Amino acid sequence: MASVTYENVFKKFGDMAAVDNMNFHVEDKEFLVLVGPSGCGKTTALRLLAGLEELTSGDIKIGDRVVNDVAPKDRDIAMVFQSYALYPHLSVFDNMAFGLKLRKINKDEIKRRVNEAAETLGITELLQRKPRQLSGGQRQRVAVGRAIVRVPKVFLFDEPLSNLDAKLRVQMRTEISKLHQRLQTTFIYVTHDQTEAMTMATRIAVINKGKLQQIDTPQTLYDHPGNLFVAGFIGSPAMNFFPGKLRRDGDRIVVDTGDFVVAIPASKVAPYRQHVDKDIIFGIRPENIHDAEFVPPNIDAERVTVKVDVTELMGNEIFLYLISGKNTFVARVDPRSKLRIGQQAQVMFDMDNFHIFDAATEEAIR
Repeated sequence: MASVTYENVFKKFGDMAAVDNMNFHVEDKEFLVLVGPSGCGKTTALRLLAGLEELTSGDIKIGDRVVNDVAPKDRDIAMVFQSYALYPHLSVFDNMAFGLKLRKINKDEIKRRVNEAAETLGITELLQRKPRQLSGGQRQRVAVGRAIVRVPKVFLFDEPLSNLDAKLRVQMRTEISKLHQRLQTTFIYVTHDQTEAMTMATRIAVINKGKLQQIDTPQTLYDHPGNLFVAGFIGSPAMNFFPGKLRRDGDRIVVDTGDFVVAIPASKVAPYRQHVDKDIIFGIRPENIHDAEFVPPNIDAERVTVKVDVTELMGNEIFLYLISGKNTFVARVDPRSKLRIGQQAQVMFDMDNFHIFDAATEEAIR
């Protein structure tokens, strides 16, 4: 088993920096997820670690060993790709055993490893089938099994669930998490799906335009995003943002968006005093906006007048798409809410849970 370290890593394609001065450390046995929008550089960062792309500058270490010039086959890693990349003419057993045969491992050891991996993944009865006889989820298990039999120091996953349907993705997420717990190996996993990242990761590295934005535990990224991009990317539906100013109103400091004003609770006002009269962006998550008829007890709530534009009944909750002046935003409210399209209404902002960002730097004000 091994840790992984990126030190001042750059990868340029012409003048474009796909990976821009990336620095982070992955602990031994950790499950790190690289997440970000398509084209942000997360797959390139993974391919640099695998040796499938050449560094422009910087160092990548597996354990204490710099692997910049080490061939991919000698890095002691195993990679699961978005495409299953199975040999169509080989059985499941032979697909899983292929890499071991190339390494001249004896037949009894190959059989033992393949059977153990197949049992772990629940595909023992499929070992004599060809890939064309398998479902998408079964093929993905075979691809994972092919990586497991290698017994590598580091597992790399490049969007392995994106070809599966929604129900199967949920099932495979659970299985990969259980696999990590069972194998106790370092996992580095790339996805653009922040739900996958939040549910699977020990820590998440959020990447945008080749730059590492923030790396922390899922809950910390959700509760304390470091900048506007992270705040908008983590969470579903996404955080609502309102351009505005901080200003004094008597003894209070309030957020004034031009369309509504909400007061910052006295217990939370200290970090914002020096930003009075400056442009800011006020952020609040949909789950922290409530129908005025169904406000949770003991929260510091501020009332905002809105017009209901669209409603989406989800069964256990309702998404309300609301308008206040020039601002449109989403609330995630109690399923008992009676608010309907076109109605003027009152909603309550939970001011125990909000975020304020500097409008110029887009960094969180803490």
